[in-house]
This record gives sequence, C-alpha cells and structure tokens, in this order.
Amino acid sequence: MAAPPSAPLSRSPCYLRRPAPGPQCSWGMEERAAAGTRCRESPGPLRAAAVPYFGISVHQDDILPGALRLIQELRPHWKPEQVRTKRFTDGITNKLVACYVEEDMRDCVLVRVYGERTELLVDRENEVRNFQLLRAHGCAPKLYCTFQNGLCYEYMPGVALGPEHIREPRLFRLIALEMAKIHTIHTNGSLPKPILWHKMHNYFTLVKNEINPSCESIRETDQDVASASSRERQRSSPSQGCPAALVLFARDNLSTDVPKIEVLEHELAWLKEHLSQLDSPVVFCHNDLLCKNIIYDSTKGHVRFIDYEYAGYNYQAFDIGNHFNEFAGVNEVDYCRYPARETQLQWLRYYLQAQKGMAVTSREVERLYVQVNKFALASHFFWALWALIQNQFSTINFDFLRYAVIRFNQYFTVKPQVSALEMPK
Repeated sequence: MAAPPSAPLSRSPCYLRRPAPGPQCSWGMEERAAAGTRCRESPGPLRAAAVPYFGISVHQDDILPGALRLIQELRPHWKPEQVRTKRFTDGITNKLVACYVEEDMRDCVLVRVYGERTELLVDRENEVRNFQLLRAHGCAPKLYCTFQNGLCYEYMPGVALGPEHIREPRLFRLIALEMAKIHTIHTNGSLPKPILWHKMHNYFTLVKNEINPSCESIRETDQDVASASSRERQRSSPSQGCPAALVLFARDNLSTDVPKIEVLEHELAWLKEHLSQLDSPVVFCHNDLLCKNIIYDSTKGHVRFIDYEYAGYNYQAFDIGNHFNEFAGVNEVDYCRYPARETQLQWLRYYLQAQKGMAVTSREVERLYVQVNKFALASHFFWALWALIQNQFSTINFDFLRYAVIRFNQYFTVKPQVSALEMPK
C-alpha cells in the first residue's frame, strides 16, 4: 500500500490478547493443513546466490547512516560527501530513500527498509524470488542486494500515477497490457495454487488471536453495517448516481465500526465458497496494483509495476478487481471513482486481447467483468484485515484503523449488488 488518507484521525488502540480456543470454520482448518506444502512467512531476507547480501541493519527512524553504508558497498566510487538523498513518504508498509550523485538520477539506488513486524504480512524470501522472476521477464528493475532488514534496487525513471491518470484510456490500455504480460509468466514446478485463501487465513488468524479490534456496540450483521453506511452516505455525499460512495467522519472510537470476529469468520467462509466456484484462472499476479505502484515512462511509452511484496500466484480476477478498487485512491478515498461498467469492459477487452493475441467475444469480456467485480469484494476484505494488523504494529504515521473501516464499509455496501451479478449464458 502506498499513501495514507489525507485526513488522519487519532490512532485508536487495539489490544493484544492471548489466543482463545474456539470453533473454527472448515476453510480455516483446510488452509492450515495445506500450509505445510506452501511457502511460509519468514522474517529473514533471501540470501539468493545471484543477489549480494550485506549484514547491515538500517534503523527505521534514522535511515541515512545505514543507507550510506550500503552505498559504500554498492557504489564504492561515489564520494560520500557527494551522495544526495531523497526520502519517499508515500509508503505505509516500508520506508524508502533514494541515493544518487547526478541531478538526473540516471544512476540511483533505492534503499527500502522493511516496516516494523511486516514479516507478519509479507514473505520476504518470496518477495526476492518474485523480484528476480519479474526482472528475468523484463518487468522489474535490477535488484542490487538484500540486507538484514531491507533491500536495494534500481530506480525506475518515470511518473508514479495517481487516480486521475489511471482513468485515461491511453494509460489504462498500457496498464491492461502490462498486467496481461505479467499474468503469462510461469515458473517451473507444480501446478500453481492461489495464495489468496492462505494469506487471508493467516491475516484473519492474526486478527483473531493477537488483536482485539472489538468493543461495545460493534455492528454484528451485514444489514447493520450496510444501513449505517447508507445513513452516513446520505448525510455526507451529495453526488448522484454513485451508490458506493462513502465519506467517513471523525469518530471518538473507530473500533466500534469494525465487525466482530464472528462476522469476519462468516464472511471469509462465504467468500471462499462463493468465489472458488467462479473458475477464475490462477496466474502470476502483482496483487497490490495501486496507483503509486505504476510507473509511466513517457519517453518509452510504457508502464511498469513496482513493489512485489504481495506478488504470487493468485486468481486473475482478484488482481484486476484489486486494481479497479484502487481507482478510488488512497489519499482521498472516493468510491465514486470506481470504474463504470463501460470503462471496465474496455479495460478488460484490452487485457483479454493482449493475453490471447486475438480478438475476443463480448461474452468473454462479460464473463471476466462478473468475475472481477466479485473478486473485488475479496480485495476489500484482504486490505481491511491487513490494515488492522498494521494498526497494531506499524510505526508509520498513518491511521490504519480508519483505512480498515473504509474497506470493511465498502465491502458490506457493494456486497448485495455484486452478489446478484450472474455469468453470461
């Protein structure tokens, strides 16, 4: 995730508690049983043979000294007094600084320091493998090294896009083509399995066993959440024809707007049962394609995606639906900007034609449209759980709890209409 909502609220507390025994839904037990055959979350970076590793730790709150030590290793010909630095402040998972000597930043090293306890959210070994895989296919910059709590990589020239850019047909065509390219990447090994349910189960378990977002007066049902969202929407949004718009105001205790654990467990079970039946292909996905993770190079006329922490094999429709959710932005979250049906159909036609290398039928486009909008529900739930965990552990100045509430509310707001979508005959 990239940038915080522009009107942060005071950080509401979540409390650690001991894991409590209790009944679990069947999908959770299934995922635990399967976890032994899949990649596990690990706090350590991958010391890949082709990627240098330095035993240097960079302090999160004082990045520059450690970054300069790394630069001495990677660019020994640079004179320390000539090294310039630039901090990037959009990130809400990690901290990032650019190091360079020339004004044009032609040779620039990005030093990324992992956020506090983000090993709970990200498989760092898998991230390095994904980085190398995408680089081998011309889709990622060079990875220079890993270190104790981060990695260094090549700066990719261009402009990080915003919500106003990704709506432009000439740009969303390029985005669709690049996603289609990444979705065709294959690695050697067994038939890939989607990471979605494994990740969602891990996040839910952390929320259930480590974090207590609940307090009195929490909404307990879909109807409660939807009706409260509707009331707030009517008060705050004058826009017409935008049923999914939601504007949140400051409240004394945002945790009252987080559904109870029992509701979350029920919804996750429903999501897995419902979405697994849609037959969305499993492909190599970015899984976090928000605007700031898309770099547009106007001189070359292409886009490239950055930040591969959450990349991996997943449902095709999840990757696209997740990107469509990001049309709403992060600084100023506004679901009025969620792409209209006609925009989606054009985007999906570009994507399918690039993927198949031929013209596609309206039925194929319509089928993907239904799959994408249904999987967009899973995207809301995924990042809402993620934000609850970040709210507990992250040291980055960002109201993660508020963001979780936004995503949960949007999930319950659009669930009825999305559930009603049917596959074309």
